[in-house]
Amino acid sequence: MATMNIYSVPGSPFLASVLWAMEERGAPYVVHALTPGETKQAAHLARHPFGRMPAIEHDGFTLYETQAILRYVADAFAGPALQPADARSRARMNQLIGINDWYFFPKVSATVVFERVIKPNVLKQPADEVRVKDALPMARTCVAEIAHLMGKQPFLAGDALSLADLHLAPQFYYFAMTPEGSAILGEHTTLKAWLTRMTSRPSARKTMLFGIDRAAA
Repeated sequence: MATMNIYSVPGSPFLASVLWAMEERGAPYVVHALTPGETKQAAHLARHPFGRMPAIEHDGFTLYETQAILRYVADAFAGPALQPADARSRARMNQLIGINDWYFFPKVSATVVFERVIKPNVLKQPADEVRVKDALPMARTCVAEIAHLMGKQPFLAGDALSLADLHLAPQFYYFAMTPEGSAILGEHTTLKAWLTRMTSRPSARKTMLFGIDRAAA
């Protein structure tokens, strides 16, 4: 089985989603760690012309966009299905992924996690409290709607693990590190319990999400 090469800045929740999926599949991969500045340089722009991450190469096939990569992993490697077979559950999975990519990540995580986690711990700068406050209404809307769509199911889109769980769990993991995220998640016990179960999976504990260095030189 060919090894998948994954190019990303370590610590990215989108990288964590891909690594998590690869671990669920038991498929071989190597992470080629980039610095933030390298994502805008020619070598990476050749992989991802928009300068984002992650991007992959697998046996001569190249791909970017996390949704596409996750679906490729689900289709290309053997293992339990990561996409529901029935149309409605699959549509729900895709809806949840869309909520993250259109609302939760750009309007909540990219603001609250950046201000509360990245700025003080990485950039050594104080958080912009106004930006955090302004993001909280959307945070509450997103979390409440995701909890509503999940209902009492064990996983976001049904009775089995799906790409929705792998896509959203890293985002919520980082969000829960913030005081605001912890408080909002605490209002939705089923979603909080889901996150605990997800982050307890062996596949999660083997990824860079938990600080294990899997990067290649």
